[in-house]
Amino acid sequence: MSFQKKCADAIRALSMDAIQHANSGHPGMPLGMADIATVLWQDFLKHNPANPNWFNRDRFILSNGHGSMLQYALLHLTGYALSMDDIKKFRQLHSKTPGHPEYGITAGVETSTGPLGQGFANAVGLALAEKCLAAQFNQTDLKIVDHFTYVFMGDGCLMEGISHEAASLAGCLGLNKLIAFWDDNNISIDGDVSGWFKDDTPQRFNAYHWHVITDVDGHNPEEIKQAITEARKISDKPSLICCKTHIAFGAPTLAGSHHAHGAPLGNKEIAATKKALNWNYSAFEIPEAIYKAWDACATGINLENAWKKKWQHYEKKYPALAKEFQRRIDGKLPNNWLEKSKEIIAAAAKKSEKIATRKASQNSLNNFGLLLPELLGGSADLTESNLTFWKGSTVLNKENPAGNYIHYGVREFAMSAMMNGIALHTGFIPYGGTFLVFSDYARNAIRLSALMKQRVIYVYTHDSIGLGEDGPTHQPIEQLNSLRMIPGLSIWRPCDAAETAVAWQQAITHQGPTCLILTRQALPSQVHSESTLASIKYGAYIIFDCQQPLEAIIIATGSEVSLAVNAAQTLTQQGKRIRVISMPSTDRFALQDVAYQNRILPPTVTKRVAIEAGNTAFWYRYIGCEGKIIGIDRFGESAPGQTVFTALGITTEHIIKTVNKLLSLK
Repeated sequence: MSFQKKCADAIRALSMDAIQHANSGHPGMPLGMADIATVLWQDFLKHNPANPNWFNRDRFILSNGHGSMLQYALLHLTGYALSMDDIKKFRQLHSKTPGHPEYGITAGVETSTGPLGQGFANAVGLALAEKCLAAQFNQTDLKIVDHFTYVFMGDGCLMEGISHEAASLAGCLGLNKLIAFWDDNNISIDGDVSGWFKDDTPQRFNAYHWHVITDVDGHNPEEIKQAITEARKISDKPSLICCKTHIAFGAPTLAGSHHAHGAPLGNKEIAATKKALNWNYSAFEIPEAIYKAWDACATGINLENAWKKKWQHYEKKYPALAKEFQRRIDGKLPNNWLEKSKEIIAAAAKKSEKIATRKASQNSLNNFGLLLPELLGGSADLTESNLTFWKGSTVLNKENPAGNYIHYGVREFAMSAMMNGIALHTGFIPYGGTFLVFSDYARNAIRLSALMKQRVIYVYTHDSIGLGEDGPTHQPIEQLNSLRMIPGLSIWRPCDAAETAVAWQQAITHQGPTCLILTRQALPSQVHSESTLASIKYGAYIIFDCQQPLEAIIIATGSEVSLAVNAAQTLTQQGKRIRVISMPSTDRFALQDVAYQNRILPPTVTKRVAIEAGNTAFWYRYIGCEGKIIGIDRFGESAPGQTVFTALGITTEHIIKTVNKLLSLK
């Protein structure tokens, strides 16, 4: 038995022991992919355990994240800050070894995986970011961006539809530094996959324009090494290495069985497996020779130091580029950002034309884009509808990897997961557009943007029944409030150009994901004082006010703000004392102190009406027991937008009637 095989068995032993100790986990994949991981990490992977965030490291993604103990074992053995005590706390509260890999929890984990297929799409985004950043900054004599993205995935990842979306686009873009390993073991949770997964995967990836290496014995280190060497030489395509493996390799009775997928092997089977592997050590014991063979710290430091020398030459020869590169990978905004962004907002507020907020968004991009070369935009085949292409956009494709605009095609889910990968890579602020109703296709990737606190901007246009004739299949009803339920996701639904500019400003500065909810139809510009303009960023502010004491408050967002202001003007003429609150961002308003919230929404004023062209459930928190909500708790209609608004009661007249009825109640 080769010593490298013994190193792979250390992964197997640690995985079995930790999963048994936790009485929970997935041992089959770590045992099955240990040989592949050992060859990759010992012979190819460029990384530095002493500095997990070293920029030019290779990225390793575990898309089949249920096999997390494989990654934890690798991190522990190679010298990352993951102790044996951490391994023993696998799947325990507040440990560094959660059930699935989580970004920000464990040093060396590049992205949160577990929902199958998304890690693969993240890897496509990471590889795309590497290729684009290299094209923008590398010089003929000095290549400072030069690393691979490696991703492990199983049959489950390939069954998920997102794998098709992401693989197809990766082939079009020619992401040659993306190398994927398919754990071809014919097993998923329910058993042998032949009953529900008969795809010819190699031919499928050939059709995607990938370089495919077939029939690799996933337990033969020489074959694995040869395949990786071949893949790394490919200059125009991503590579898929098809590795035939046995789930729970080495287990005498459970190898090849789906029973080893998601449950501890049991003490008896573990003992038998260790005996079969000739692993004569107690639980959680790793011999010093194995640790020494795995230790990557010295090599990692040398790799980083070599890159630093190259970087020092780059700084001297290309100082302006070096300064800009450092700013971007550090995620810092330009020094003049705040001043310039305020000027952009002020200019937007001065315009009085009627404008769709999707168009106001494009206008904002035309200005912010000039300040931020790190903006990397795109759309899921709705560029002309989302208006995400701004005057400085250039298309990023295989022939022009330095571009800043991606045609994602009709791939909302992959676009969103790829943007997570782009953001995780650093160097870019990704934004991507589709219709709000299609956010449902992408929801799980949006959720992971929030979980990982990544600065990803989702541009969602056609935000309500106001889109009109396309009808109920395209008219969002429940989507907006559904997105509001995701922790850490910031939502902005602006009412005019000024609010839209502020929404973009806040999305760019927010250390987390943001959804911009924008109209298809034109909206009137509101009158903004210096005070109201400065208050938009707080998420809610007084856009129309009256003499004290207040009788009633109307709360509105987006296209309904103009209806609320019109209603308030009429009610004021009728002698009523009405305040209108524009609340473009409910989550931002919730972050303000109680004093500000109470100033905007005085607790003593209980006669309140909230209006929003969508599901009503969210608004009860603001209208209380005595308030009323004007919204839509049914699907829309196919007709011109204004006709649908009228038919479903989203009108100024309905607001006036509702407020007057409230005021008549004692």
